Amino acid sequence: MTQQLSRTAYPDLPAYPERMIQFGEGNFMRAFVDWQLQQMNNKGLFQGSAVLVQPLDQGLGDMLTEQDCLYTVLLNGILDQETVNSREIITSVSRIINPYRNYEAFLALAEADDLEFITSNTTEAGIAYHPDDKRDSVPHKSFPAKLTALLLRRFELGKKGFIIIPCELIDRNGEKLREIVLRYAEEWQAGEAFITWVKEENTFCCSLVDRIVPGYPRDKAKELEQELGYLDKLMVTAEPFLFWVIEGPAEVKERLPLAQAGLNVVVTPDMTPYRERKVHLLNGPHTAMVSLGLLAGLVTVEDVMNDPAFSKFVDVQMKQELLPMLDLPEQELLQYAEAVQERFKNPFIRHELTSIYLNSISKFKTRLLPVLIRYQRERSQLPRLTVLAFAALLFGYQGGRLPRQDGPEVLAAFDQAAAKPESFLNDILSDASLWGEDLTGIPGLVEQLRADLEQLDTAGSRSALQQVLGGES
Repeated sequence: MTQQLSRTAYPDLPAYPERMIQFGEGNFMRAFVDWQLQQMNNKGLFQGSAVLVQPLDQGLGDMLTEQDCLYTVLLNGILDQETVNSREIITSVSRIINPYRNYEAFLALAEADDLEFITSNTTEAGIAYHPDDKRDSVPHKSFPAKLTALLLRRFELGKKGFIIIPCELIDRNGEKLREIVLRYAEEWQAGEAFITWVKEENTFCCSLVDRIVPGYPRDKAKELEQELGYLDKLMVTAEPFLFWVIEGPAEVKERLPLAQAGLNVVVTPDMTPYRERKVHLLNGPHTAMVSLGLLAGLVTVEDVMNDPAFSKFVDVQMKQELLPMLDLPEQELLQYAEAVQERFKNPFIRHELTSIYLNSISKFKTRLLPVLIRYQRERSQLPRLTVLAFAALLFGYQGGRLPRQDGPEVLAAFDQAAAKPESFLNDILSDASLWGEDLTGIPGLVEQLRADLEQLDTAGSRSALQQVLGGES
């Protein structure tokens, strides 16, 4: 029987002191942030590890603990015209804390002087204010409230603040996290001294992350177990491409020497151009393809790119609807769009549409809705393929036609609207809690979505897509 990966099985693997607190233990953070810590450690530049905090009650904590927080990152793809096929045991995670089981162990992190960084990825819905989170809540429901409690304990101990780098894919993530933390500080009556300490002793950086991480390779798990020589329930596949933009002071570059380790990381005073390009030209097409693809029976991003109609959809939407709405040089955007499509076609990784489908409502709001609104405003017409993708998203959520994975408030809003089919569209589009505004005022949107929903229902997503693409040819 193959031995499971653990420090007992591999006693010579290095261990490092804890220097980072990381909220989130999912595939992305382990193949992105923790992998980068590993690369710095390999070159003797950081010599530190991350202690993970499980943001939800149900998570990977037990599995990670069972493997002593060791796992394998498998990089597969083409980078700089070279094929990459690497396997590396990651030793940069020290332990994981579940605050729902041991809240004091979580708060005790405030005592450690060596801890100087905080990173997070609690999905796009994670940086949010929850009014039920009071000062004496144990544990707090939201990530920002947990962070506020940790910072308050740190302040009370008279210790230094942190460099905080959230990785959630929302605009100005560091600023929004800081804003919510300060709101809790006010509501909890934590005092002006604490508020001043949060503002002056902690650095909240906005950041942008870019690496496609399909996650656990279910289809090749047995084969990889034989190849690796051990059982790893937490191995994670990723593409070799990586890009991280951190908006913050120059000291971040010095204290976290990522670029010095040869990593594709930029520390800049303004990340706006990088963010718009990536969110709208990489994440946007992902969100646009997922509902349509799932409704057509496609399983992976590679399936989408190998399907003539769907690959045309991706290309046309990127170049005719998304790219013209970005304020960057056209040639630069075209090159980036071509590179993204090459990454989507990566035959070495299996990126399942169901993983992209997670929290699709907040993803659409962030990645595609701003483009849809701007397109209509500037051109007095709707971006046809983006609207069809929106219709497919609504169609999949209405009555749970696709296996939804989203926040309870989002699902409740859809179920309530779906109970009245005749007014579903108006009810759901007018729900500002979902979209940030009432969308029924966008000229022509309700009418076009209604027609698309009917087409999806009667003819299916492939027929609806081909009908629209016929008009695009």
